[in-house]
Amino acid sequence: MSKTIQKVEGITKESTQEMIDKVLAVYPEKGRKKRSPHLAPNDPESGSACVKSNKKTVPGVMSARGCAYAGAKGVVWGPIRDMVHVSHGPVGCGWYSWGTRRNLMSGTLGVDQFAMQFTSDFQEKDIVYGGDKKLKQLLVETKELFPLAKGISVLSECPVGLIGDDINAVAKQSAKDLDIPIIPCNCEGFRGVSQSLGHHISNDTIRDYIIETREFPEPVGPYDIALIGEYNIGGDAWSTKPLLEECGFNVKSVWTGDGELEKIAATHQVKLNVIHCYRSMNYMCKVMEEKYGIPWIELNFFGPTKIKQSLRKLAELFDDTIKEKVEAVIAKYDPQMQAVIEEVRPRLEGKKVMLYVGGLRPRHTIGAYEDLGMICVGSGYEFAHTDDYDRTAPEMPDATVVYDDASELELEEFAKELKPDLVASGIKEKYVFQKMGLPFRQMHSWDYSGPYHGYKGFPIFARDIDMAINSPTWSLVKSPY
Repeated sequence: MSKTIQKVEGITKESTQEMIDKVLAVYPEKGRKKRSPHLAPNDPESGSACVKSNKKTVPGVMSARGCAYAGAKGVVWGPIRDMVHVSHGPVGCGWYSWGTRRNLMSGTLGVDQFAMQFTSDFQEKDIVYGGDKKLKQLLVETKELFPLAKGISVLSECPVGLIGDDINAVAKQSAKDLDIPIIPCNCEGFRGVSQSLGHHISNDTIRDYIIETREFPEPVGPYDIALIGEYNIGGDAWSTKPLLEECGFNVKSVWTGDGELEKIAATHQVKLNVIHCYRSMNYMCKVMEEKYGIPWIELNFFGPTKIKQSLRKLAELFDDTIKEKVEAVIAKYDPQMQAVIEEVRPRLEGKKVMLYVGGLRPRHTIGAYEDLGMICVGSGYEFAHTDDYDRTAPEMPDATVVYDDASELELEEFAKELKPDLVASGIKEKYVFQKMGLPFRQMHSWDYSGPYHGYKGFPIFARDIDMAINSPTWSLVKSPY
């Protein structure tokens, strides 16, 4: 999926480095020394990361990173629809992690899907005397109140690790007593340097407690695949899964958006894992490749150019039947996508966008913006690793700024200098940039819209970006900058 190195008029490595140095000059010497490796001009020819990542946040510098608990509860476990997900600790973390990602689910709430708030609601006495007994009682009540739940996850918040509650022992005994899978996840928020560790811990618990405990009831076929790292934000999985099935594939399980415990548990039988969010699920893909011999492939379903490339790349791993169906699907949707582009692109041609999100989107969405004629002038992640930036370098135009775990100060100063027409970031940044008079899209959960994945999602994405940038509202706002 390589592409011609793109240049942006007026942006050079020297000008970008000068902009970075100007921002770093504000920091004390120690902070400046620690932050400087995390900011750099992009160098797509190198094909490797130009910044350091996955390091401890500099004290006193604002960070938008989530914690390990957020990675476990909010990303990996929370979207599984037929399990009850218990936040063990004070109510605040559990409440904040409930429903904020818009992981849409099928089924009937409280009957066979459980997008609800479950917490052990720690009080001071639980901190002093421990919450083991409270957790055990909560699990009993959960089984009584929700008999159709296929399992329970127990996700530990910070105090659990500090006071030493043994959730593993409670879960093991309660699983026997209640005859239901109960999976403990030791994901205390203070662990690691970001929510990325929560993804990894969750992957490990799925490996240790779930995978290979079930099998699919029907025989496994040659086109049976799993969709990994797809969380059904705004209904994304309901766009991507039907698209793959239209191409002739049988999507046996989705990890974990609108996911089902028993299908996830039987994923060791599929022929291929198709991964969307590499950051949160690459660990499990590698585990299944090593243990079960299941190959995996990373695909991008944002925008027609990347969708087409991804489907053809996927088809190359299968026979002519799949290849023919993929070409037929592309031929069917290409005119529809071209009609969207022809309508919207004249209003967006040459517009600049700055990206700053958590997982895959700072590289995966670049192609979709380019389909609309836009140019990405800055991109970065909240909790990426080196391999994420390795994958980002070829997607970004040459010399544009790359930032890791950027602070509000850095983002604001880069925006003042680069003057983007759109900032696409998270909820914490939204109102800052809107007050700067800049159009904004909240790209953690599609700003209450979606889906954005697949052929079904691109027209919605194009409409939302067009609406954000070209709204007459901005003529009524005077930016302080």
